[in-house]
Amino acid sequence: MPKGISLEPITTDMEKAVFHLFPALCKGCGLCREKCPTGTIVWSDTLGVYGTPAVEPKDIESCIACMICEQVCPDCAIRIDRKKKEKKGTN
Repeated sequence: MPKGISLEPITTDMEKAVFHLFPALCKGCGLCREKCPTGTIVWSDTLGVYGTPAVEPKDIESCIACMICEQVCPDCAIRIDRKKKEKKGTN
């Protein structure tokens, strides 16, 4: 990895998942934006590896944690960690 490039993710805590974007891996191809069924992913002010815009979630409520963005990213620049549902139970 070239000097000055960090593999630290930009992390967004959303309602159903935690969205991790690794700008050092994102080339700004837009596949994740095209395939997102809810339109959650938008262009970011953060620049990716080639100086092109990276992506980010537009709000914390629109993501359904389907993980399609993670699956279609050709460079593994997105990781989605689904949150566990709280079980409704009686004590």
